[in-house]
Amino acid sequence: MVTISTDPDAALILFLEHLEVERNVSRLTIRNYRHYLRRFCDWFNQAGHTNLRQLDQEVVRQYRVYLSRYSDDRSRTISKRTQSYYTIALRSWLKYLVKRDAPVLHPEKIDLPRGESIPMRFLSIDKVENLLSQPSISTLSGLRDKALLEVLFSTGLRVSELVGLNREQINLESQEFGVIGKGRRPRVVFLSDRAVSWLDRWLRQRADHWRPVFIRFSGRQATPDEDGEAMRLTTRSVQRIVDTYAKKAHLPIKISPHGLRHSFATDLLANGAGLRDVQEMLGHKSIATTQIYTHVTRPQLRKIHQQFHSK
Repeated sequence: MVTISTDPDAALILFLEHLEVERNVSRLTIRNYRHYLRRFCDWFNQAGHTNLRQLDQEVVRQYRVYLSRYSDDRSRTISKRTQSYYTIALRSWLKYLVKRDAPVLHPEKIDLPRGESIPMRFLSIDKVENLLSQPSISTLSGLRDKALLEVLFSTGLRVSELVGLNREQINLESQEFGVIGKGRRPRVVFLSDRAVSWLDRWLRQRADHWRPVFIRFSGRQATPDEDGEAMRLTTRSVQRIVDTYAKKAHLPIKISPHGLRHSFATDLLANGAGLRDVQEMLGHKSIATTQIYTHVTRPQLRKIHQQFHSK
């Protein structure tokens, strides 16, 4: 086997290509790895290191101190949770290099930091209804937002999955469609009658034939002969849309698109769905991930215990 380069920049390019070609991970995942590891490379270079063979446990410790103490020009710091993402990315990179016999620090010598305990944010069904009622459907952008929110709550899609939707994927008659989710795992998601109605209304009102289901209205417009890829909403745009209507609804908590995904799962479980069913609908690889929703099932189990257990 040819010894792989331990030059940071060259090794990073090879790793990102490995993720794209051999691991077949999503563009978003590759972008995140590039972001996390580019910051490490910049710090590594500024610290006077030129080769990954110079990376040892002491250098890793210094890097983690840097992440912990970092503050930008607006005094924003890096949360413990995000710091762990940087460390996980570094470990994954080193694991790739070690498997190819590169003389670098073994990833198992890097311990993962304890992350922050962040409470899961979700809405009760009445709060969800309040949020979904906020868009003004008298405008095309409001109609888009209404359809977008209804689809998010009906399907439990990740925001990256939502913005990636194309017209040809959607089958309004069967009220279901397939998506390729995290880890390139395919799954089927389902549309409620209400989501179908608003999505159909939104698509019928559009005068274009662009592929993306959800498009923007600001900035440069695509020409009629283009497929409209440049018009596709971004994940950041969806986050802003949800945040706008959450503020209008005066919700008691700050909610995000992922919070609607949590609300979707919580609503399913509260109405009797099993964890395995919810796992499949969310596209979780492991049931352990879905078990974060046991805050819903525990009260129900207590009621069952009180009703049926021998006194």
